[in-house]
Amino acid sequence: MQNVTRRSFVSGVAAGVTALGVLSGVTHEADAQLVWKTSDWNLAEFEKLVKNPARLKQLYDVTQINDGKFLNNVKNSLNGLRFGFGLPEQQIKVAVAMHGPANMLNYDDYIWEKYQLGAWLKVTDPAASKPAVRNIFYKSTITAQPASANDPNDRNSLFQDTAIETLHARGIQFLSCHTADEELAHALVKHNNLTEDPETIVHEMLAHTVPGVLVVASMVAAVALLQAEGRFTYITP
Repeated sequence: MQNVTRRSFVSGVAAGVTALGVLSGVTHEADAQLVWKTSDWNLAEFEKLVKNPARLKQLYDVTQINDGKFLNNVKNSLNGLRFGFGLPEQQIKVAVAMHGPANMLNYDDYIWEKYQLGAWLKVTDPAASKPAVRNIFYKSTITAQPASANDPNDRNSLFQDTAIETLHARGIQFLSCHTADEELAHALVKHNNLTEDPETIVHEMLAHTVPGVLVVASMVAAVALLQAEGRFTYITP
């Protein structure tokens, strides 16, 4: 029997893997960044969120779009804490962790139109009564503040606006999941029979993140850290 050393075995395996790659045709997907390392994203900004000194910190864990109803819950949290319980704004910090289909709410109209997300995710644009080709959950519909702008009971005030843009302006931190981006890009390619490489779509999505969103490496990991180390109370709509 031929004597096989560890070095010759490893060299043989490496050569076999290389040959397999050449024979099968290596695509760009072979370079896919399915798992981010600490140097790949803004970890320092996330750590600031974890260490936020607010008295009340609340975390919404959202996976389903469900007509954006969770945004109304977030608005109610802010109003209840500030006006009902009298907590100053600086003592409130609410984070919204979006992954799964809800992750697509973190991306702008370009992505929604190019990839026909409304048809895929069953989101209807009420202004057109058709599948949405824009992110209907982002832009505020308030064009001018009424005379009673400081009245939280005024339905036309920012206190009753559930748009992501307005909620972010009120201090909400929206989080997007890189792992979900990778999974959704693969699903999108399959659903729409696209020729684009999934990783190309991921990079395009990241270039069209709506203002104020922090993309984290893994949302399920981020949620654990926000709860364990950040003392964020957990809620899922």
